[in-house]
Amino acid sequence: MLGVAVAAGTIAAVTARHTSAGVAGEAKEPCCFTNPRYTGVCQVAPAQDETCGSILAYLNNPNSSGKGYCGGTSVRGGWQQASCE
Repeated sequence: MLGVAVAAGTIAAVTARHTSAGVAGEAKEPCCFTNPRYTGVCQVAPAQDETCGSILAYLNNPNSSGKGYCGGTSVRGGWQQASCE
């Protein structure tokens, strides 16, 4: 009986890891942002080490440069996360 409990616990732990962190190599959900000075909705596919929050922080940092988010826009500040629907 102990073996069954250990196996069930292991399966639950592995399942939780895959659903919360995603499977390695699996694409993350896109992040969407809006800004009154940007036309339309900016949609970004986060890299493995990025989150929607880190991308939003980059877009709102007046000193950030070097990434091609939102078509390489130079608009900084005023970005808000939005629905991708």
